[in-house]
Amino acid sequence: MKWVLLAIIVVATVLADVLQSHEMKLSGEQSVDARGLGRLLRMLVSRRYLILAVICMAFSFFAFMALVQIAPLSFAVPASAATFVLETLLAKLVLKEAVGKRRAFGALLVLGGVLLLAH
Repeated sequence: MKWVLLAIIVVATVLADVLQSHEMKLSGEQSVDARGLGRLLRMLVSRRYLILAVICMAFSFFAFMALVQIAPLSFAVPASAATFVLETLLAKLVLKEAVGKRRAFGALLVLGGVLLLAH
């Protein structure tokens, strides 16, 4: 069951982060004052991918809560770092971000750590 919960956490977190990044890049820079916060909230409810990102975050949150009930935190947090690997890959492929060799190597190191936890 812990691997199912971990898969839910990873997939939901990756989807949420990619969708959120995509939508926020489309919206442009937002100010942080009270008026800017209101515009940001209005934009949130009008963009379906942002709403989907929030739903994915909720799935990830509740799956993480369930995971730490059955597995040690020392497993749950590092294992969920697999999101870094998938997000780096999707940032390059889907969002067309520049991912340098150092960043790619860092993601591979994280993957190695996650694989060590699996055994």
